Formats: sequence, C-alpha cells, structure tokens
Amino acid sequence: MKKMICCSMLAVSGFVSAQERPNIIVFLVDDMGVMDTSLPFITNAKGEAVKHPLNDWYRTPGMERMAQQGVRFSTFYAQSVSSPTRTSIMTGQNATRHATTNWINSESNNRTPYGPADWNWQGISKQMPTIPKVLKEAGYRTIHVGKAHFGCIGSDGEDPKNIGFDVNIAGCSIGQPGSYYGEHGYGNIKGNKSRAVPGLEKYHGKDVFLSDALTLEANEQIDKSIADNKPFFLYMAHYAVHAPFEADKRFVANYTNQGKNDQAVAFATLIEGMDKSLNDIMDHLQEKGIAENTLIIFLGDNGSDAPLGALKGYTSSAPLRGKKGTEYEGGVRVPFIACWGKPDKHNKFQQQMPIAENSIQQQLGTIMDIYPTVLQAANVQKPTSHVIDGVDLTTQFGGKKNEQRGERVWMHFPHANNGSYFTSFRDGDWKLIYFYNPELPQHPSYELYNLSKDPGETQNLATTNIKRLREMVEMMSAQLEAEQALYPVDANGNTLKPFI
Repeated sequence: MKKMICCSMLAVSGFVSAQERPNIIVFLVDDMGVMDTSLPFITNAKGEAVKHPLNDWYRTPGMERMAQQGVRFSTFYAQSVSSPTRTSIMTGQNATRHATTNWINSESNNRTPYGPADWNWQGISKQMPTIPKVLKEAGYRTIHVGKAHFGCIGSDGEDPKNIGFDVNIAGCSIGQPGSYYGEHGYGNIKGNKSRAVPGLEKYHGKDVFLSDALTLEANEQIDKSIADNKPFFLYMAHYAVHAPFEADKRFVANYTNQGKNDQAVAFATLIEGMDKSLNDIMDHLQEKGIAENTLIIFLGDNGSDAPLGALKGYTSSAPLRGKKGTEYEGGVRVPFIACWGKPDKHNKFQQQMPIAENSIQQQLGTIMDIYPTVLQAANVQKPTSHVIDGVDLTTQFGGKKNEQRGERVWMHFPHANNGSYFTSFRDGDWKLIYFYNPELPQHPSYELYNLSKDPGETQNLATTNIKRLREMVEMMSAQLEAEQALYPVDANGNTLKPFI
C-alpha cells in the first residue's frame, strides 16, 4: 500500500489557556452540495450572488446568518466522495498524495475491478500529523462529534482518538447512519444495524433526531472546555444529509404540496435540521460569552446527493451539472462559509485573521486549504517534513485576492464510478476531464470546458481545441506524477497513465 507521508512534529507543550488561542469549529455536512441551501453561492459577472430555483426550495437561516457575519466562497472544491475529502481536511493533502482516492467501506476493500490495488483504503494512520494532533500538542482540547469515516474496521482511523482527538462522540468507520431516529436507537434498535451510530445510548428510544443529539453533545463538550479554561477544536461532522433520507418531522410542513417527491422532502428536512444545529451552536457560543473568540468554518464534503434527478444531469445541483460522485462541477463544488462567532474588530484574534463581513470571495478555495488556515488561526507552526497541498485562506477571508495561490485544482478518481475512471483538472477557466478506459486502454476519452463561458459544462471543446486539450493533459500528467498518483490498471494489470 502506498504510505501516507509522515513527519516529525514541532510540538508545543504545557498548559495553554483559552484566552491565549482562539476556539475553532469546523462544521462539516455530509453530501451537501453548493445548491442545497437558501443561501446563494453562484455569482454573476458583477460578483453578485444569484438565486436559482433550488435556493427557494431549501431553508437555511443559520447559513444566512453566518454569511452576514463573514465570507462565503463562490467556488470551493472538495473531492467527489466522502473519505477522500475528510482525509484531505485532516492532512492538508490532495487525495493523489494521501492515496485515499475512494470512499472507505467498513468491512472490506472496495477496490473496483480496475482500480489501483494499493490505494489507501485503511485510511489515516496514527503517525499522520493531523489537524487535531497538531492542535492537541499545542494545548487545544480536540473534540470529534459525528461522522468520522477516516478508516475501515480495525484500522487506526476507525477511532478518531487514534488520530489526535481527545474526545470522540459517535465516530467510527461507518459512512452513513443506520437511522436518524432516536426511537430507533440510530440503527441500534431498528434500521440498518450494520451502520448503527455508536455512543448515543442515552437518547435511544427517545424522540431526539440524530442531528439534535449530536448538537447537544457538542455544546456539552464546549461547556467542558470552558470549565477547563482550554481552547477547543471542535470537528462537528454531521451524518446529515447522507441517506437514508428519513424525514425530520419538525420541518416536513415547510416542504409539502410543492411538487417534490417524498425523498426530496425528507432530504430538505435533513438540510433544515442540520442548519438548526448550526444556529443552536452559534447561539450557545453567544450565551457562553465566547463567540468573538471562536472561528467557525462551514462546508460540505462533496457534491449534492439530493434525490431530484439524473446523476449527470441538471437537477440536484442546477444550474451546475452532476451530483455526488461525478466528475462535473455539481459533484465537487460545495458551500463554504467562514466567520467569527461574533464579529469584533477590537478582538485580538480577529485582528490577526480579519474576515470581511457579508462578503463573497470569488477566488477559488479547496478542502486542502483548511489545514494551513486552521493552524494559522491558532498561531501554531506547521509540522516539519509534512507536505501540505493547501493554501492559507487568511488573505481571501479578508476580501482580497491571494496573488500567490495558483488557479489549479484536480480531482483524481481512479476507481469505477458509474462506469467512469477519471481525473478532472482545472487550470484557470479551463477544465479537463480525462476518462481512463481499462477495457480499451488505447482509447481514453476527453472532455474540455471553458468554465468562464460555460459553467454548466454543456459544450465539450475537446475536438475543436486540440492545442488546449494537449496542454491540459500534459499539465495534469505532470501534476499526477509529482504527487505519486496511483492509476487504474487494464485487464492485464498494466498501469494506465494519461496520454493524448
């Protein structure tokens, strides 16, 4: 198996009080795409956010509240499925480098027929300098609440405590909940018992929706950190809005008689329940008097999985194309917002990392950027000898363009996904999608789009702009080699590398 890059760490020992470093919350939503919200992210030529029909369908006042207090990114990229994104957040590395290039199955290696044999399906190891590990050594109390999906059963990543968290609530190898209902014990009593959520026994048999149970637990951990006078890093990773699409009864009335199917209604209630969690946590920070000292980062882990239509069409992510697991923008674009819990220009932490209120940042960002940004906010040095692919977002948070960051982003998926083994590569306005062909290795296929003119990826220019296509394939190939990417293989086990 390809080894994840390890390092020696620059540790900071000794007691650190809450006043010396800010609190940090990463609020991660499962399977939430950029259009699954009432808050518009997509902008027009003037840089103004434009509402689309899906924004009128969903209700997310908590996200709107965050956006008023901070910055949202119009173009923010994740991987197309869960585990690669979560590993990238924890390590600051692209999936090509850490080699977790597919979602992790709990029980066995879910390598697809022509996928790379040594892809990292065991996930994050104890040796990796993850965000919680680095922050813990700097004196933070590190808290994991919700979905982990960092490794399979028996791996280091199965238990978040192995990778740097002091506290683990409800996290294990599973990627979806057995049930959202407390009456069902979140799968322990009724539902998919092989995916039962662990560690929430006190809510079993009660009318407490999973998103609420996790929120109650998170707020309790915040209180413990305050009592201990320690800064905290809270990784609040909801199981919502992943299937099964079980309706949150509190919100069903908001979506009835609007022409959508029952599954779409249930998905919308999961979105609203998740958003209530965000609001509840922000309220709790205010009540405890620590909001101004707390940085909140909100994002989704991959494109939308809303049950609204065709996988590669213009439905769940319209006007973008595609959804979760696909190579198109709707499969990899996610909502991203950052704010301080209570804006205060005189606060020392906010002076060190100012966030432009009610602003939209059009320069792109990626999930790899969270790692260096969090360490910068915490005033903690990066670990030595650890390659970080992400870029510190501080400049962009302040409403400016980071002239040092590149305009390239790539998503490598060397596994079968609805029949496609692919790598997508964006360079400025141009996007290449390269489809490997394991059964006919000499006949790969290509798609080429100019996203500035065609954000919906409707006009494939691969046959009309051969020069640009060739340039993109060469740049993508060089980047994959630089990161020691793993590739699909053909029927004879031969490695398939991009060519034109």
